[in-house]
Amino acid sequence: MTDLLATQMRKGALRRVLGDAGLSRGRTVLAVLTGSAALGSAVGLAAVAAWMIARAAGMPSPADLAIAAVVVRFFGIGRGLFRYLERLTSHDVALRGAVSLRVRVYERLAHAPAAHVLPLTRGQVMARIGADVDAIADAVVRGLIPMAVAVVVSGVSVGIAAFMVPLAGVVLAACVLIAGVGAAALTLRSARAAAALAVTADARVTESALSALEAAAEHRVWGTTASAEAELAEADAASARAHEAIARPAALAAAVQTLAAGLALIGSIAVAVTAAADGAIGPTTAAVIALLPLAAFEAVGAVPAAMQQLFRSARAAERIEELAPPSDADAPDHATSDSDPRASAVLEAREVSAAWPRMTPTVPVSLRVAPGEVLAVVGRSGIGKTTLLATLGGALAPAAGEALIDGAAVTEDDLGTVVAITAEDAHLFGTTVLENLRVARGSVTEDEALDALGVVGLRDWAVALPDGLDTVLGSGGGTVSGGERRRLLLARALLAPHPVHLIDEPGEHLDRAGREALRAALARLSGEGRSVVIVTHDLTLLDAADRTVSLDAVNSDA
Repeated sequence: MTDLLATQMRKGALRRVLGDAGLSRGRTVLAVLTGSAALGSAVGLAAVAAWMIARAAGMPSPADLAIAAVVVRFFGIGRGLFRYLERLTSHDVALRGAVSLRVRVYERLAHAPAAHVLPLTRGQVMARIGADVDAIADAVVRGLIPMAVAVVVSGVSVGIAAFMVPLAGVVLAACVLIAGVGAAALTLRSARAAAALAVTADARVTESALSALEAAAEHRVWGTTASAEAELAEADAASARAHEAIARPAALAAAVQTLAAGLALIGSIAVAVTAAADGAIGPTTAAVIALLPLAAFEAVGAVPAAMQQLFRSARAAERIEELAPPSDADAPDHATSDSDPRASAVLEAREVSAAWPRMTPTVPVSLRVAPGEVLAVVGRSGIGKTTLLATLGGALAPAAGEALIDGAAVTEDDLGTVVAITAEDAHLFGTTVLENLRVARGSVTEDEALDALGVVGLRDWAVALPDGLDTVLGSGGGTVSGGERRRLLLARALLAPHPVHLIDEPGEHLDRAGREALRAALARLSGEGRSVVIVTHDLTLLDAADRTVSLDAVNSDA
């Protein structure tokens, strides 16, 4: 039953995601109309050209040919003009939708539980918000609009042929259905599987490439560069194989279409010749009926590629919903809460062991951090200090023992409402200094920001910037030094309203002055009655803590 429900959810993923994109129906209809006018001009051009050729054989008056020449020019110019307008309109719809969808996905991620967001790698987020959202936009430009245009133009072509000779309309309609529906039916299963495989393979390439680039220093230290390169090469090879698999059903569909187009041409010529021989139609009408299929099949030729794109986009929609489930959209925004009813809280751990999946649990730890206290957690690299911090904050369930806040078990709902975590690699966004500080609390004023920056020793630095607090920082903090980045994160922590603060490696990249700024920040937090836990390998900072817990020894408390 669960599998059935999951399947039904996946089936509607593309429809739901397109709804989230907020596509303009008016612009979409306009794109279909202009696209139909462009291909319709091709049909009209073929019909008028056929009439003109046949009519010219009968030595008509120059006036008749002049009118036909003007109509040919109209259709010739109109085809290019309407194609240009269709491109403008369809891409406008798709790009607006992609922007809206990205905003919606980011909003859902902001509302999502920490346990859902923390395991995500930057490569996963970039692949899905980047390539997968682009695939949804392609569903509009390369999928839905071309198919709608194909239906409109094919219908008009069949209608013209049926109006002239009903049997010719029947022949053309049958061949169009074979080319469109028949080709799609023959390749449906393999095309869907190949498209889904290609989307996943392309995403894996993006994830592997970003992972290799971001962890380049670690790979050099640990000697794993070769394995990272091998993983990327395998991902690229898998992507190439997936795209080769896509070519097989596409080739079969093209073959079916070519066969159907040939049958339509032969059948239309046979009907036209027979009707002309019986005197039912004139030679000019016969010429129009004979050449009409050549233009009509130009629209149908886009159907297999459009089907492939819709399959790819459907898989991309599933991946987007896996990243940011729709049900999360209505959750309260904990990450940017401006206030919390708790002014203080007691953090406790009772024989807590922490571990991510397939990881060896840390040694059991018992601790208690009262309001106004600072506790330091120390231990050798890789022993699990950061993992313990995630468990204390509710992002990770304890492998054993209990983590408590005011006597109640810590849950993921506490993270962002009661508990604030400043990660070692916390992100600086490509926006202003002030907006980077407002990540902690959306209502931060300029005076509050300058006060927090003053505590960490960055007030003069911020004032001296070209635009002060409105100076834009590079994404990821690339335009600031490591020490400045760390102090900005400390200032952000000072502005967060949460009663419990967990800070990972706050002394990283700090010089002597920076360490003094860290001590001042910890003193400010404890003076405000916050419960603070810091994780550090820098033993010179232990004087800033009231107590220390070492993971190198079981329940060491000094």
